[in-house]
Amino acid sequence: MAKPQPLVPDTVEDTLTLDRQLCFAAYSVSQAFNRVYKPGLDQIGLTYPQYLVLLVLWEQDDQMMKHIGERLHLDSGTLTPLLKRMETAGIVRRQRDSEDERQVRIILTSKGHSLREQAAKARHNVVCASGRSAQEIQGLRDELIRLRDSLNGFLE
Repeated sequence: MAKPQPLVPDTVEDTLTLDRQLCFAAYSVSQAFNRVYKPGLDQIGLTYPQYLVLLVLWEQDDQMMKHIGERLHLDSGTLTPLLKRMETAGIVRRQRDSEDERQVRIILTSKGHSLREQAAKARHNVVCASGRSAQEIQGLRDELIRLRDSLNGFLE
């Protein structure tokens, strides 16, 4: 494996090399996470995006689809088909809000609740694979969130 290069380039040409791109490092880490999560999630019949939806619902069940999309940074065009597949699999139930028919509530089924313990095993495997302590993982997560928020703030 190539040794990481310093992030301060000497020339414009050095700036445009793959090894100097933070965005590529983040992308490749995301891909690695997906590869490590996949076997555990496959065992319980979930995709990684479905797992993320469940994380939001396990925190608080019976949420508006809009709120789930905000938490996951997903638009309704991406989230709707994902939730439809989860409903077909018996994991969630979609229901129009009684006060505002335009809004859709997402509610866990008993199957959706029961997947929580099995999903915890998949996450444990990822923590072990990272070779990092819980404290180190939390620090990395916090730094990535600050970076995400800075990048999002730049566009506003």
